[in-house]
Parts: sequence; structure tokens; C-alpha cells
Amino acid sequence: MNKIPSIMQRSSLIRWRIAAMVGAFAFVSYLQRMNISVAAELMMPGLGLTKIQMGQIFSSFLIGYAIFQVPAGRLGDSVGPKATLAVAALLWGTTTFLTGLLPKLIFGGFSAFVSLAILRFLLGAAEAATFPVGSRAIRNWTPPNERALGNAFMIAGSSSAAAVTSPLVSWLMLRGGWRSAFYVTSVFAFAMAALWYWAATNYPGEHSRVSAAELELITRHAQWQNNETLGKRKSFATLLRDPNILFLALSYTCEGYVLFIFVFWLYIYLVEVRGFGILRGGFIASLPWITALVCTPLGGFACDRISAKRGRVAGARAVIMLGYGLSGLLLFAAAKIDNRAAAVGALCVSVGGLYFAEPAFWAAAAHLSGENAGAVSGIMNTAGIVGGLASTSIVPLMVKHFGWLFALGSGAAVAITCTIIWFAIGGRQLAVSEAN
Repeated sequence: MNKIPSIMQRSSLIRWRIAAMVGAFAFVSYLQRMNISVAAELMMPGLGLTKIQMGQIFSSFLIGYAIFQVPAGRLGDSVGPKATLAVAALLWGTTTFLTGLLPKLIFGGFSAFVSLAILRFLLGAAEAATFPVGSRAIRNWTPPNERALGNAFMIAGSSSAAAVTSPLVSWLMLRGGWRSAFYVTSVFAFAMAALWYWAATNYPGEHSRVSAAELELITRHAQWQNNETLGKRKSFATLLRDPNILFLALSYTCEGYVLFIFVFWLYIYLVEVRGFGILRGGFIASLPWITALVCTPLGGFACDRISAKRGRVAGARAVIMLGYGLSGLLLFAAAKIDNRAAAVGALCVSVGGLYFAEPAFWAAAAHLSGENAGAVSGIMNTAGIVGGLASTSIVPLMVKHFGWLFALGSGAAVAITCTIIWFAIGGRQLAVSEAN
């Protein structure tokens, strides 16, 4: 009988399967949002859209994404991640499919612009659940000393999607036109909704395949046991008065500005400025995201290790400062370097630095939030989207009036600013309850 717990602990690793599925959700989510950044190269001439209009379409996604972050996070806190994420994925697939279909049925450039703006807004609203509710699922399923690595699965999903999207959509466009990219990628969302609803539960205690040993490991330091913890949740106004949460949100605004330069404009920059062809540009655009895929688990592992020695938010602080400092310096270098290979290398490490820091942000949100993980993650991600909205709106104007060097330089400056904020304030000023 003494051997049973050890055998069960070895065989029951359901928490990591859940983390992997959360990563798959992030993968599918990013595939739906990034497909248009590649397809835009053929959509703009095909539908008579300008870069300014395409930037507004990009922004419409972010507006819907921002508005519904906190409601989606709160829904994940109350209803649970299982139903919330499954319904969200069904909506992703529907809006993505219609993005390819509706402009074909609507004649006139302005009508196509309006229909795309509406569809991307709806996609953004549906995708608002991805990271707040995914973060809630990670918190439900992992002990505190594994949360940064658990969140690394989620972030790795988005970076791997970013690596796949450019070559995949480029290939689909050349084979079947830009509309085929939306038809094909919508299938992933429908499949993910079915898989998640079949295989996941809100809490480990509800899962039939979780062993007693794994359940004890997960819940040993948890403040919840089931859905009866609703009374511990704070109002939205109370959360916004917490200086720790406001600080986290402010710093994440910088993340949004820098990240969405890469998400929406990297492919176009490589094709128009660095002179890569449509298909080759797609493959080159995947390289920074492959670098990010490697750096994400390294950042999660480093954050957990440093946090174990110096405190949870202190570990996040160290990882974020390193990642963003490196990213800002190399983004500016990439814009300045004449050699194409060196510029691509600098872009790769710049994106890698951002994703090295990402698990630390989400782990800090979980540590600071207690039973409000979904809502606090939503607040933080909303702030990131505000930065992304600024990025998608300002970058095309900067490119038009000042050039790409100035536009990418603005992203470098914002990344360095994020590093300075964390350095100046210091991790010790963040009051963290180690019981969370």
C-alpha cells in the first residue's frame, strides 16, 4: 500500500494536460487574430482598402477585445473556464469564416471595410476570454510554485501560432486566394471548442482521472476547493483601487504597444521594407515567433526559480526587466541595421525577449488576485490592449509621415520605459499575500 501514492503521482499529470489544452486555446486564438495581418497584403488591393483603413480594421478587433476582457474574466470566475472557453471558440470559428465570406457578398470598398470592421470587433469580443479565463484555468489547476511555468504553456501557444500563421496563410493565399485562409483557419476553432468541452473540467476535483496524490499537490496551498468561494471575490471597483493591480496594468500597457507592432505589422515590414516575397516573407516572419516559443518556457522556469528564493513578484520583476530591456534595445537595432540577415536576427531576439517576460506578467496577476484571477487578468490584459490600440493606430501614421525607423523606434522606447518602471518602483513595494 505504501507504493500507491508514488505510482498515482507519477501516472496522474492531468494538470499539465489542462495547461497544454489552454496553450492550444491560445494557439487557435492567435491563429484567428493574426491571419488577417498576413492576408492583408492581398486584401488591401483586392478590396480597395488603404493601410489606414486596414489599421482601423485591426483596431476594431482590439476595441472589442478590450471592452470584454473584464466581463469575460469575471464570467470565467463565476461560470468556470470549461463552458466559457468552449463557447468563445465557437464564436471565433464563426466570425473567422464570415470574414472570408461576407466581403465576397458585399460590393463596394466602403461596405467591405465596414463589414470587416464589425466582424473583427465581434472576433475581438469573443477572443477576450482567451487569456483571462485561460489564466483562471491555470490557477485552478496548478499549485503556486508551478504557475509561471503553467502560464508559459498558454503564452507558448500564442507564440507557436504566430510562428505558424505567416507561412500557413501565405501558402493558402497563393493556392486559393486570401479568403481560403479564413475558411481553413476557422476549422481549428470549431475543433478546439469540441475537444475542450469533452476533456476539461473547471476544477481538478471534478475530473475523474485526477489521482488523490495530484489533487492533494494542487490543492495543498489553494484557498478554494469548489465553486462555493464566490463570497471571496471582490467588486470591480475594489480591484481598481488596489495600487498593486493598477501598477501591473500600467506596465502591461507597454507590453501591448510593443507586441502588437509585431503581431500586425511584422509581415508587412518584411515584405515592403526588407524586400522579401510573399511566400518567403511568410517563412521569415515565422522565425521571431519560433524564437519566442523557445524563450517562453525559459522565462516561466526562471520566474518560478527566482520567485522561490526571493518572493513571487520579485521573481516576476527580474524576468520582466531582463526581457523588456533586451527587447527594446534589439528592436531599435533591427530598424537601424542595413543587413537583412542581421535585422531579422535582431527581430527574433527582440520578440523572444517579450515572450521571455510574458509568463511572469500572468504569474504576477495570479499571485496578486486571489479568487479574482479572471477579473484581474482581464484588467491587466485590457491595459495591454489599450497599448495595442495605440500601436495599431499610431504606427501606420508614423510610417506614412516619418518612416519605419521612427515607428519601430517608438516600440523600442516603450519597451525600455516598461523596464525602467519596474526598476524604479521595485518589487518590495508590491504587497503580495503568499497564501494566494
